Amino acid sequence: MHEILIISGKGGTGKTSLAAAFAHLSRDAVLCDLDVDAPDLHLILRPAAAQQVPFIAGCEARVRPEGCTGCAVCAQMCRFGAIREAGEAFAVDPIRCEGCGVCVHFCPAQAVDFNPKTCGWWCVADTRFGPLVHAQLYPGEENSGKLVALLRRESKKLAQERGATLILSDGPPGIGCPVISAFSGIDLALVVTEPTPSGFHDLGRVVTLCTHFRVPAAVIVNKCDLNPDLSRDIRSYCSENGLPVLADLPHDPDFVHAMVRGEAITEFGDGEASRLIRKAWETIVSEATAQKVA
Repeated sequence: MHEILIISGKGGTGKTSLAAAFAHLSRDAVLCDLDVDAPDLHLILRPAAAQQVPFIAGCEARVRPEGCTGCAVCAQMCRFGAIREAGEAFAVDPIRCEGCGVCVHFCPAQAVDFNPKTCGWWCVADTRFGPLVHAQLYPGEENSGKLVALLRRESKKLAQERGATLILSDGPPGIGCPVISAFSGIDLALVVTEPTPSGFHDLGRVVTLCTHFRVPAAVIVNKCDLNPDLSRDIRSYCSENGLPVLADLPHDPDFVHAMVRGEAITEFGDGEASRLIRKAWETIVSEATAQKVA
């Protein structure tokens, strides 16, 4: 079984559009959207309705009014300002609460409950390209790295059950906890960048992360014709760091037209970008296989 992760150092590089195209071109693959804070792969894959499983992570405090004596110890101990007066008792502001449990520990009346917290949901749904494992973290909630790890476990379990040979994941942007959680044990990190100062800068951050975790990486330069000079600089950087550049994709309106229709660009037509993506996919598959054998 091979696992390919599509990532970028920043949002807006075209990562999800390419993930959808590769999902279309893949055969016998389990698809996974690991961008749990702002998932959008489902907008193109249009999964069938499926039962959502609650994602429970951490706990939230709640003061029982009937048990509260109004001593204010909880308010004094809370460093997040999450305890407020509520008449003769006190109450927890769920927006401010960080779930540290200090109020639970120090309440002399033991009037603070500490219940498991539902932070989002995840599910497995069928799409025209294969099964999709995806999730949604509720706004402002934490534990995105934990939810990413859960999705990866479920994807591997599903792949084993179905005898799938490939897991193709649309990763989260950036280099934070969700990305690190997505890295372990993958065969290839496909880094999508663009010829802009921020795109080039964030490519370097992602490559540093790949090197640190010893994850094999390859690069696709999207919208390469927006700044040919910077595209050449990116190619030089990749050459100096031993990174294969699998494709230089032009700025193609077909990406937008395909997305409006809820299609992958490789479904929409056979323009230049589509042909280059198909060629890159052949290289990606062979690259992942070579890394696994090595």
